[in-house]
Amino acid sequence: MRQKVIVIGGGLIGTSTAYYLAKYGVEVTLVEAKDIASGTSGACDRAIMLQSKNPGPTLELAIKSANIYEKLEDELEVDLEYRKSGGMIIIETLEEMQAMEHMVERQQKAGIDVKLISGEEARKWQPGLSNDIIGSTWWEGDAEVNPLNVSFAFANAARKLGAEIRLNSPVKRLITDNNRVIGVEVSGERIYADAVVVAMGVWTPMMLKPLGVEVPIIPRQGQILVSEKLPSFLQVGILSASYISNKLKKNHEDDKKDPFGVGLAIGQTHSGTLLIGGSRQFIGYDKTETNPEITRKIGEAAIRAFPCLKKVRMIRSFTGLRPYTPDGKPILSPVSGIDSLYIAAGHEGDGVALSPISGKIMAQVVCGEKPEMDIRSFSLSRF
Repeated sequence: MRQKVIVIGGGLIGTSTAYYLAKYGVEVTLVEAKDIASGTSGACDRAIMLQSKNPGPTLELAIKSANIYEKLEDELEVDLEYRKSGGMIIIETLEEMQAMEHMVERQQKAGIDVKLISGEEARKWQPGLSNDIIGSTWWEGDAEVNPLNVSFAFANAARKLGAEIRLNSPVKRLITDNNRVIGVEVSGERIYADAVVVAMGVWTPMMLKPLGVEVPIIPRQGQILVSEKLPSFLQVGILSASYISNKLKKNHEDDKKDPFGVGLAIGQTHSGTLLIGGSRQFIGYDKTETNPEITRKIGEAAIRAFPCLKKVRMIRSFTGLRPYTPDGKPILSPVSGIDSLYIAAGHEGDGVALSPISGKIMAQVVCGEKPEMDIRSFSLSRF
C-alpha cells in the first residue's frame, strides 16, 4: 500500500513538498485554507540571492536549491520567469563598506565567488545607480524567479502525478492517537494519513500549539511598493547593505532602535513594473494595513540609489508576513515526541530561494530516506 501524506499549506514550501512527495510515489493530499500562494508566497519579491545568505547550513541549502532552479523550468515544463542575471548589494557609507568587506570574506571562504567592486564599476553593471553609491558586491550566480508561477507550477505538477489539491479548506485541527498524528479535520470531515507535514508559514505555531508543541515562528511584516510599467531597466538583482543589516537583526531590542527596518530590495517583473521593498517589523498578525511613513521611507531609499526614479509613479503597495525564527534558519524537521508529524516552515525572506530544496528534503525525510544534507541545524529541537 502506498504511503499517504497530508501537506497543510499551499505556499512555496507546501507545494514544493507535495510535488516531491508525489514524485516519490506517495499518495499526497495538499490542503490549503484559501488558494495557492495566497499568503506570504504571493506577497514577496523575486530574488534567488545566495550572497545574502549566512555562510553555513543556510548557504549550503541555498546552493543546492539554486542548482535545482537552473533546470526546474524544463522539469515542470512551465515558464517560471527564471533569470540568472547576477546580483549586487549596494553600499552607501563607510560603515556599511566595513560590514560588507567582512561578509564578502566569509562568503568567499564558503565558496561563493562574491567580489567587492567600486561605485564606478557598479554603475557600469547597473546604469542609473547614484553617484553616491561608494561600492557594491557583485556575483554572477544570483538569479530571480516569479514566486507565483513557481507555487502554481509545483501544485499543478503534483496534481499531474496524482496528488489531490484541496483549496478553500482550512484545517481545524490535527487528529492524534497515542502521540501519533493520524490525520486532519477539515470542515467537519476527517482525512486520515500516515504522516502530516505542516507548511503553514507564520500560522504553523497555531496549528501545533493544541498539541503542546511550541514553535518559535514570529510574523515579521514587510511592505513592498509597485511602480507603473517601465522599459527594461534593471540588469541585475539589487539589495542594499542596510537591507542585509535589517534582515540579520537578532532581537526586538534592535527593532526598537529602527522600528521599520527599511532597506532597499528592488527587482523588475517581466511586465515592466518595479517591486520595491522593503521593511521588517514585528507587529503581530495584522498584515492588511500599509504604513504611509514606511511607504515614504522605501521610496526615499529607492531614489537615493536610483535618482532617475524620482518621477516614476507608484501604483500600489502591499504587505506580507514573513515567518521569522530566532536564529534566521528554517525549520525542516520531524516533531519530537509526536510520531508522523513534520514541520517545513520559518523561511522568513528566503522562501523563494529555498523552496525547491526544502520540499525535496522534506519528501526524503517523510519517506524514510537519508536527506541529501545534514538537517540537524534545521531541527525544531535546536530551540
